[in-house]
Amino acid sequence: MAIKRTPQEKTFDSVNIAIMVFMILITFYPFWHVLMASMSNSNRLLQHNGIMLLPEGFSGEAYRYVLQNRRIYTGYFNTLFVVVVGTAFNLLMTSLGAYVLSRKNFAARKTMTVAIIFTMYFSGGMIPRYILINNTLGLKNTLWALILPGLVSTWNLIVMRTAFFGVPESIEESARLDGANDFVILFRVILPTIMSTVAVIILFYAVGHWNAWFDAALFLRKKEKYPLQLVLREILILSSTDSMTSSVDYTDKEAIGESIKYATIIVTTLPVICIYPFLQRYFVKGVMIGAVKG
Repeated sequence: MAIKRTPQEKTFDSVNIAIMVFMILITFYPFWHVLMASMSNSNRLLQHNGIMLLPEGFSGEAYRYVLQNRRIYTGYFNTLFVVVVGTAFNLLMTSLGAYVLSRKNFAARKTMTVAIIFTMYFSGGMIPRYILINNTLGLKNTLWALILPGLVSTWNLIVMRTAFFGVPESIEESARLDGANDFVILFRVILPTIMSTVAVIILFYAVGHWNAWFDAALFLRKKEKYPLQLVLREILILSSTDSMTSSVDYTDKEAIGESIKYATIIVTTLPVICIYPFLQRYFVKGVMIGAVKG
């Protein structure tokens, strides 16, 4: 039998839906504006002011210039290397650390957990970090400077450790009776059991690597080592589009340069937008598992 809803409940639902629709519009429109601007005629775009719902004279010229730029492909390669290799190492080290901290028979478990959480609030600072990476480790001008210093995120480690506590001890005991060691238990028993949390951790690390640019700006001086986000920063902030518009008339450079900026944003953000929906179904479940069980 259908439950009769009170007027107050109907009012609440209506207000809630209205607020959510408004939030969706204000978060989606900036991306839509960039997409429409990237497909607009450059001269008409320069003259346009206000809200843009459709392209101002459809043109794919900006994408042609962007896709002909070798630095975009170099940036893609460097970013993919950092994302794939970095996320793999992040997941490995986070899993190992979380497994150790979740063992109830490990005497120093609480002490190490407190020490690790301490790093969430206090750090050595930028200058000591720069000296460590540049001089001590000798990682300057290498992509490893973007991977090795941040192998483990304290937040992700705590989330995965908490998820490990939710795995029944009977599963681990059964594996040990079958002769499994700690590595087998971790990689073949526990991790497959908490794949939702693992997917979320992968998403956190991968998106973090994809969007990161500050460390690259600090430690990389060779432009062939620049990740995609640093290439994007040069184009958007420093207006470095001359290499892409060398064949364009001087009077048209400003207009096409503006279109190139919008097209570059779409090219650099599209992969994450395409991949994210496939991991979205794991997101809420994985975070909740890591947040409430312990």
